[in-house]
Amino acid sequence: MGRRSRSRRLQQQQQQQRPGSAEDGAEDGGKRSGAGWEGGYPEIVKENKLFEHYYQELKIVPEGEWDQFMEALREPLPATLRITGYKSHAKEILHCLKNKYFKELEDLEVDGQKVEVPQPLSWYPEELAWHTNLSRKILRKSPQLEKFHQFLVSETESGNISRQEAVSMIPPLLLNAHPHHKILDMCAAPGSKTTQLIEMLHADMSVPFPEGFVIANDVDNKRCYLLVHQAKRLSSPCIMVVNHDASCIPRLQMDVNGKKEILFYDRILCDVPCSGDGTMRKNIDVWKKWSTLNSLQLHGLQLRIATRGAEQLVEGGRMVYSTCSLNPIEDEAVIASLLEKSEGALELADVSSELPGLKWMPGLTQWKVMTKDGQWFAAWDDVPHSRHTQIRPTMFPPKDPEKSQAMHLERCLRILPHHQNTGGFFVAVLVKKSSMPWNKRPPKLQGESAEPRGPVQPGPADPMGRSVSHPLELESKPAAGISDTEATERAENLENNENKKDGVCGPPPSKKMKLFGFKEDPFVFIPEDDPLFPPIQKFYALGPSFPKMNLLTRTVEGKRRQLYMVSKELRNVLLNNSERVKVINTGVKVWCRNNSGEEFDCAFRLAQEGIYTLYPFINSRIVTVSMEDVKILLTQENPFFRKLSSEAYGQVKDMAKGSVVLKYEPDPTKPDTLQCPIVLCGWRGKASIRTFVPKNERLHYLRMMGLEVLAEKKKEGAVPTSESAASPGAPEDKAGAEQGAE
Repeated sequence: MGRRSRSRRLQQQQQQQRPGSAEDGAEDGGKRSGAGWEGGYPEIVKENKLFEHYYQELKIVPEGEWDQFMEALREPLPATLRITGYKSHAKEILHCLKNKYFKELEDLEVDGQKVEVPQPLSWYPEELAWHTNLSRKILRKSPQLEKFHQFLVSETESGNISRQEAVSMIPPLLLNAHPHHKILDMCAAPGSKTTQLIEMLHADMSVPFPEGFVIANDVDNKRCYLLVHQAKRLSSPCIMVVNHDASCIPRLQMDVNGKKEILFYDRILCDVPCSGDGTMRKNIDVWKKWSTLNSLQLHGLQLRIATRGAEQLVEGGRMVYSTCSLNPIEDEAVIASLLEKSEGALELADVSSELPGLKWMPGLTQWKVMTKDGQWFAAWDDVPHSRHTQIRPTMFPPKDPEKSQAMHLERCLRILPHHQNTGGFFVAVLVKKSSMPWNKRPPKLQGESAEPRGPVQPGPADPMGRSVSHPLELESKPAAGISDTEATERAENLENNENKKDGVCGPPPSKKMKLFGFKEDPFVFIPEDDPLFPPIQKFYALGPSFPKMNLLTRTVEGKRRQLYMVSKELRNVLLNNSERVKVINTGVKVWCRNNSGEEFDCAFRLAQEGIYTLYPFINSRIVTVSMEDVKILLTQENPFFRKLSSEAYGQVKDMAKGSVVLKYEPDPTKPDTLQCPIVLCGWRGKASIRTFVPKNERLHYLRMMGLEVLAEKKKEGAVPTSESAASPGAPEDKAGAEQGAE
């Protein structure tokens, strides 16, 4: 032990032995009693006088409801779950939940407390979100709830259920996204809102490649992998995970009819980092750590992120700004400042009628700023010069009453915990009417060029003659080839950068892209004449409409082990921005190489992950199976052909060895049977057939067919536990969450 460690330990012991700290056991040399080491950690006291004083003064809670508000904050947060809405079996899961698991919870008592049967969230469409008075702790620990808990864990893992906090479901709903929208999720990790957005893209399951896409960004490299893991559960070819600082996320470009154009998003979700005092019910640390300093420090970053989002929004597009904080410094102050500097380009939308059943408080129009030591300031003019680094003018409400009235800050939504037994939350919905003032430019005329207002000089440090004056713009495009409208925008950005007020009035300061975290494998699209593809096309009889240009791998040299697929629009983004953006992951895995593929007519087998994307294009090797066949295939390791129904046997017996598609079509004349179609990947061996389906997905399908899961679990030895435990000809799959990360 070093000298410093010893002196630190000595100081701690001296502090423990100070008079007045009887519970620390002053008499016995600092050894803690009851509440100390032997008795576990002392429970966090859910009290914070400064918190109460602050919010009582700001009057965020209606008259007479303060005690209910505080009482709700001290109660644990109820468990909420959301059924993944776009999958065709969402209705089956809902049916299974209502008629089986929820029925078993009736008249159940846990630790003397009666379990309330879960109720649907009144404001969430189609009864796809539910809440219960069971806390996560009770769910995990209680033997009576083991079956229900196992159901939740397994269905969450296979992406059919999301155990998401109720208030966190609100921003994607208010974003009102459609399948053709280009969506940016600026601060996306851990990803529950991102998955909601992906569901919206796939509202019509019969369309494998919707026109829209989601670009999900997070500044934290490690959290990006958590994001990948969440998004992969939905197996969408329309999601791309990127790793950037949201406050200066690069402007991307796309190829539109042979011309490079800036990518503007139709929808932007701006769920910014915040102090999180709305999460006190689940993050009890916040009680002890809460102070106004957090919000004062975060305000500038939140405003920069929101500004960057507004810049990248298309005219007529919608941006949702949200925080899990109740503090107006992080909420209304950011919105008011953004509206003020947009000079009419942005407008707060009235969404009061969009989620009927949701209770919320209108946004504040007046508030004050408090320092961490309890000193109040009502206006910027009152702030002494010594405080100017900590408190900024953008933290105060607009001075001019007319200007304030025109902003309609009351259109913001503040959700209070006691109104519907949720967490605390803030949401504002912004609509873009015109370009941001520093991005104003003449209308784009086809075939004509607009005259730039100022010449764009190549940067002196760049021998290639590229303009590097503003890295937020299209950095890697040669100056000679840039469009005039871009030149105008760059010139104006430069102009505005020189005239910034308070550091937040123009575009946020530029930062060079740093590559940190894992070094990602490249994304390589399969060339059109690649000899790899014709055998695949022939073996699976892929239709002429199959978009082979959208196939990619993650290796430049050596054998390509896995093939992924992206939508046409994401391919466009990837090809035009490889130097500008750090992509962590994209695409859905559709084929895996067989280790001994040369024995078969095709070296690649189908991957369950991408089968719903691929199935519409496959015209051969499809085996139609009955419900009994599916049960046999999912519960037995390698069943012989003879065990299948005569119809399935007839299809399989003359087929060549290799990968097959197993398709179950529901029978509408038998309403008691499973009423959603199922597509599974299988392998036709010499005399037997098997499925390549991950364990949780197997359990999901069996559950939907009414088979008891716990009984299934006892037979676990007979059920292959993962897609990779396959035939000798099957490859090992990499860990999904960090696919491609070395």
